[in-house]
Amino acid sequence: MTAAGYAALEKELKQRQQVERPRIITAISEARAHGDLSENAEYHAAKEQQSLNEGRIAELEDKLSRAEVIDVSKLSGDVVKFGATVTLVDEDTEEEKVWQIVGDSEADAKAGRISISSPMARALIGKQKGATVEVVTPKGARSFEIVGVRWG
Repeated sequence: MTAAGYAALEKELKQRQQVERPRIITAISEARAHGDLSENAEYHAAKEQQSLNEGRIAELEDKLSRAEVIDVSKLSGDVVKFGATVTLVDEDTEEEKVWQIVGDSEADAKAGRISISSPMARALIGKQKGATVEVVTPKGARSFEIVGVRWG
């Protein structure tokens, strides 16, 4: 995972532990004060929130503990690999796309980051500027020319 992806996961973990957890505990305490817990919807909703939050905290802690952080700014070269920002031109429409290849947990297509395990990234890995790659997309098979590879 990239350093930015790691930092984003750390930020979410801190938010969940230091803000969400105390807020949920307060909500549970307030709901308990209303009396009979068997028919107390607020209590059950707060307990459900607590369960979901604690599950996400455990998931984040696991991801962070197993993460291998790669400093993209120290990478270089002409070959596409993890962390590269690749500029492609669709050979049918001449439309230009820019994708950064990142870890699974930090992928966000709207922000231009695709997962290393995506079909597009798998097709790009190991290729160089000037190469043509064919990728099966939801719109069918498409051909792209790699017109740029940059780092950082």
